[in-house]
Amino acid sequence: MKNGVYNLLKARFLIDDDAIKNWRFIVFVIVLAIIMIANTQRYEQKVFRIAELTNQVKELRSEFVDRRSELMKLKMESTVADKMIEKQIFPSTVPPVKIKVKKEEEKNFFKRIWQ
Repeated sequence: MKNGVYNLLKARFLIDDDAIKNWRFIVFVIVLAIIMIANTQRYEQKVFRIAELTNQVKELRSEFVDRRSELMKLKMESTVADKMIEKQIFPSTVPPVKIKVKKEEEKNFFKRIWQ
């Protein structure tokens, strides 16, 4: 037991005759660790990007709501009337009248022949 721990501390398993197997395994573990670290970093970058885009969407949505409420205020009849009074245009006191246009009846083939 004492000799096995001593050989492990001196890293005899890396310089013995059958050390090539150990080196292959160590290189394989190192490559896996590098892949895992790179994958974790890409995942964290995507998480940060998603959080950034979520905040941006919230800002744009609140700006949209503000603009829509401003537009609704500008479209109100009282606001439009106030702006038109500044230009000496006053609202009409006579209600609008609906104009109906009668469509001429198309003559079918037989009516056109007998005319």
